[in-house]
Amino acid sequence: MVAKTEQFSEMHRKNMEAAMRLAQMSIENSQRIMALQSEMAKELFQTGVENAKAQTSAKDPQQVMQLRAQYAQETSQRLVSAAQQIAEISNEARTEFSRLVTEQLATGSQEMTESLQAFFKSLPATTPNMMESFQQAIATANGAFEQIAQASQAAMGNVSEMAKKATTTRKK
Repeated sequence: MVAKTEQFSEMHRKNMEAAMRLAQMSIENSQRIMALQSEMAKELFQTGVENAKAQTSAKDPQQVMQLRAQYAQETSQRLVSAAQQIAEISNEARTEFSRLVTEQLATGSQEMTESLQAFFKSLPATTPNMMESFQQAIATANGAFEQIAQASQAAMGNVSEMAKKATTTRKK
């Protein structure tokens, strides 16, 4: 019984470590995104001030319109670039999250399976199909999780690709 308690304690410790890694990863990615947004805000403010000064010294309305159009185009390009960088950070985070969760499920399910096998063996008159059903349920859950992870990666790839296309289109 002590060995089983130690096994469950070890599984709990590993789960806590994984949760801490995920929390740390989340904090780091949030900090990266906030730094990106802060830098973008500073750049846009500075560019806005410079553009306003340029407009006040413009000699005719056509020059003002040209400055406004140029400012709008540059701002749009910066915003699309920032959106693309945020999408890349998010995609990296999702990939890492998926890897950690898959790793945790794989090791955790194996440890859980071993613990449950030992538990079922210790029970009097256990049904052999019970353990097999449990293992099939775990395999099905792992398969479903992998499909969800692949679908989310594909979706983020599409978002990233659309942002790249938008950036390329605007530059032309």
